[in-house]
Amino acid sequence: MILFRQLFDDDTSTLTYILADPVTRDAIIIDPVHEQFDRDLAEICDMEVRLKYILETHVHADHITGGGRLREETGARFVAGVGSRLECADLLLADGDSLSFGNEVIHALATPGHTDGCTTYRWRDRLFTGDTLLIDACGRTDFQQGSAERLYNSLSRLFEFPAETLVFPGHDYNGRRVSTLSQEAGINPYWAGLTKAEFIEKLNALNLPKPRKIDVAVPANLRCGEAA
Repeated sequence: MILFRQLFDDDTSTLTYILADPVTRDAIIIDPVHEQFDRDLAEICDMEVRLKYILETHVHADHITGGGRLREETGARFVAGVGSRLECADLLLADGDSLSFGNEVIHALATPGHTDGCTTYRWRDRLFTGDTLLIDACGRTDFQQGSAERLYNSLSRLFEFPAETLVFPGHDYNGRRVSTLSQEAGINPYWAGLTKAEFIEKLNALNLPKPRKIDVAVPANLRCGEAA
């Protein structure tokens, strides 16, 4: 038995995850959204768990984290990757670090490219990839320390895990909620059949509008969302 919830924010297409040990009831939440604070707190209460850690996959440009409010309300520790350089965080995880919540363990993998601080979290048979690997897509690299070359290297590392590993992304804009490494390796148009040079060329040629909340979200998230 596992305690696992996947939640969705319609406004920003953000996926939030709650994981908990069914025995000790210790829990973590990944990528909470500021506007969904009441929902997330209600889910935590409904699951009858104690929030121990708030994990961020990176400094988001499209939404303000709910982590600051959750930390204040629950006393949970705010966690991010060391590459984020978040002075407001309680704990910064380096590549290979792990956290225990009850009898469960989640592992941090540094996967920079979309941002310097991008971190994928591995738990049991699944990867929480944030904006590094999306379903049929990947993170953009045209702002906020983006690097197509580093993203390619990070994706290469993720695809070394078993093919049946589940992929739970930080966003999806097409109603999808989970994939596998096998599926993404085979059909993801930003990966399948591309050389490193072709991948870099494709990412660098994207001409996307900047995230509509970037000017508000990034400064707030550099303060762990507490000034939102």
